[in-house]
Amino acid sequence: MADSILESVTASTLFDLRGVVAVVTGGGTGIGMMIASTLVANGATVYIIGPEQEALDKVCAAYNAAAESVPTRGRMHGLEGDIRLKPEATRLAALVAAREPHGITVLFNNAGIIAGSYARPPPSAPAAAYVSAFFDGVSPEQFADVLNTNAVGPYWLTFAFLPLLEAWKGAGAAVEAAKRFVPQIVMTSSMNGWTKDPATGGFSYPYLFSKSALGHATASLAHELLPLGIRVNGIAPGLFATQMTTRAADAHGLSTLSPAFVQQLPFAVPTDAGVGSHRDMGTLALFLVANWFVNGETVLIDGGSLLKHPSSY
Repeated sequence: MADSILESVTASTLFDLRGVVAVVTGGGTGIGMMIASTLVANGATVYIIGPEQEALDKVCAAYNAAAESVPTRGRMHGLEGDIRLKPEATRLAALVAAREPHGITVLFNNAGIIAGSYARPPPSAPAAAYVSAFFDGVSPEQFADVLNTNAVGPYWLTFAFLPLLEAWKGAGAAVEAAKRFVPQIVMTSSMNGWTKDPATGGFSYPYLFSKSALGHATASLAHELLPLGIRVNGIAPGLFATQMTTRAADAHGLSTLSPAFVQQLPFAVPTDAGVGSHRDMGTLALFLVANWFVNGETVLIDGGSLLKHPSSY
């Protein structure tokens, strides 16, 4: 009895994702790549969605070549698509359905952008300076693009992929992994969905608004989907080394933050590392995929940033 219990809760058993099928929007860069590559490393089949097929193909080729010599590793496939658009959500779900007749295990609504940043006026500035910074400096197109990418697109994708998540529930007779992993949607929100200090969110109200909306949607959609037995959870990252943070990335869509870069930020990250890592995000993704009992929650992974900054988290 003790032997079987110990075996069932070893890391190699809990996180053996062979047979799992995941879809990760924005999976070719940044946090999406951290999630997608971790899932592949542990055996999952992962579809990454992004705006350019050529870039996705390069990423997939690199990781599939690295995974080929290890039997327990999965594979990565790229799908070009514009996740802002309702018809694209339908098309992408149909593409995955054609390849995965038993459905998918998890949809990571991860893709996100930032735009419409402002320079904060000095405390002594008049109202006109605030109008110039917050109103004149943000275009309607920027606001709409950020909201559609970060908040509206995940709504379309959630419901477009819902039948595939439902199919996974009934796949246990044909897919062994369907007995061990239950279907789920994971939203990548941000600590900036709760912060009261825009300095932590790149001084972008379109970004702050979009992440607040997605954080609320996570809990409300989890409630809505209870009858289907499909969970909805969220990830709320703080500062991570990504292209969005530094405006630069390597061939694998990841970046490096120097100590000097972190020190000049307008907010403090109280951990020694100062920035979230691939390992930090990967271990959280593994936990969410493997866990059966968390639902309607958003996990804050910010190095303690909101312990030092006013928030409503």
